Amino acid sequence: MRAILFSAMLAGLFAAPAHAQNTPAGPSDAAAALTGPWEISNADHDQVCNVTLKADAGPGGLKLEFNRADCAAKFPPLKDVTAWNLVGDNTVKLTDARGRVLYEFSEVENGMYESLKAGQPLTFLQSAAAAANVVRTTEQMTGDWGVVRGSGDPVCTFTLLNKPTAVAGDLQVQVKPGCDPGIARFAATAWQMDKSELLVKNARGQIWKFGENGGIWQRIPEGPDAITLVKK
Repeated sequence: MRAILFSAMLAGLFAAPAHAQNTPAGPSDAAAALTGPWEISNADHDQVCNVTLKADAGPGGLKLEFNRADCAAKFPPLKDVTAWNLVGDNTVKLTDARGRVLYEFSEVENGMYESLKAGQPLTFLQSAAAAANVVRTTEQMTGDWGVVRGSGDPVCTFTLLNKPTAVAGDLQVQVKPGCDPGIARFAATAWQMDKSELLVKNARGQIWKFGENGGIWQRIPEGPDAITLVKK
């Protein structure tokens, strides 16, 4: 009788871990805080995929929902994405059914992540709330902006004015004296906001595009010279 009871106790002890292994783990508090609507976009923000990160556990991680056909046409790796995971506190990985990492987004500011894997263009993941706050008003953008090349001090100053040009939608830009010759050659004459992007134009029809990153506006695509605008 004692032998039977002892065997039953051992069976119970070994059965409990096995049962626990078959129960999907819920998300951590940090991962749960990320659940909700997000968007995946390219650097030019002319390709956007709306994604909902879910708290439900599934094979390989946590579930997510998106229009697979539409999003895969814009971002081909998404056709195989089946799960998402938060690694540490600031890395979001999108994986396929075999656990391969197709996107690895690292946090660059609150609500904004970026992924630059070999063979892929720079891709962004940002919360819907962060995306909604990106659009700036004319009043917020007018004033003096320091033009920075690389990580040094400003080499030029653009003044964005709330004065229309002869072209509908364009506003005037003044380039202050003493500008770096490379920036001066661009000869900026006009600016406008295009959704979340700042467009700076010249009389030759050339356009510099800038996207906001933590209050600093970075030229996109970056090109050989990393040019940023910083409000004075």
